[in-house]
Amino acid sequence: MIPKPYDKALLFMGVLSTEGLPEDVREAIEKHFGPIAFTSRSIPFSFTDYYDAEMGDGIERFFIAFDALVSPDTLSDAKTITDQIELMHSPSGQRSINLDPGLITESNVILATTKNRAHRIAIGQSLYAEVTLIYHRQGFEAFPWTYADYRSEEVQKILYELRRYYLSLRKVTKTPR
Repeated sequence: MIPKPYDKALLFMGVLSTEGLPEDVREAIEKHFGPIAFTSRSIPFSFTDYYDAEMGDGIERFFIAFDALVSPDTLSDAKTITDQIELMHSPSGQRSINLDPGLITESNVILATTKNRAHRIAIGQSLYAEVTLIYHRQGFEAFPWTYADYRSEEVQKILYELRRYYLSLRKVTKTPR
């Protein structure tokens, strides 16, 4: 059997920050992933207090995406790079920004993580991936492990925008047979 290439996916990042996207962080991201072509509106991140001690009050969640589709097997590289960018911008040892890379396809939203759990699959470089949402019957469906913010209507509206953006990029990049 001859292996077929993966279908391309949209690389996106969920960003947590109290200061938006600082210019030096934007430059580092664009150096590795190309121009940011999509930035969502910010929403207050009140789904958990997990990051409060490290990042302080007033954390907001927003999403960014890029203008080129990627092979899904690059997700572990993306997570390694975003972890390095976070560290470079953590002079006191505490992150001021959290960058969570993921992929959007026609049928799902996949997130990369450093933490192993029963529902996650190793993707290399001591990293894991999980299907966080599936797109089914004109909407997203969550799993028991789906993060609270990804379950929310606000975030799912943004992810739907990203999915539409992905589908438009896919149409442009498809070549006739």
